[in-house]
Amino acid sequence: MTAPDASLKQTPLNAAHRALGAKMVPFGAWDMPIQYRGILEEHRAVRSAAGLFDVSHMGEVEFRGSGALPALQRLTSNDASKLQIGQIQYSALTTEAGTFVDDLTVYRLADDRYLVTLNASNIEKDVRWMREHSREAEIVDQSDETA
Repeated sequence: MTAPDASLKQTPLNAAHRALGAKMVPFGAWDMPIQYRGILEEHRAVRSAAGLFDVSHMGEVEFRGSGALPALQRLTSNDASKLQIGQIQYSALTTEAGTFVDDLTVYRLADDRYLVTLNASNIEKDVRWMREHSREAEIVDQSDETA
């Protein structure tokens, strides 16, 4: 087992990935597992039992306040108003013209609080886009504080 690259960020599960024999690769600024015993064996395991994906490296951004839902309705492609508290929705971050910026997930945490999960390689770009195109919601980037 090789030592982690000190220049890369590590998720809280990094040591567990390594102990389980994961093949680790740089992904953005992160040291991430790409596979364990092989793609075919992992495919069969997921089809017959279950699989886990370490999302610790992904971005977490909260939309808060009475403007949270209107902001998400304008910025994303799906209808976030249909989410009940505790539900999640896969969606797309889009421009005003409806063109694609990135894919993301939207979790409804409370009546006026949502958690948006972003792709690790696009956190800065996506947060900047959201802040530039939404003034009505409090947008809090928690990516560096959460896993």
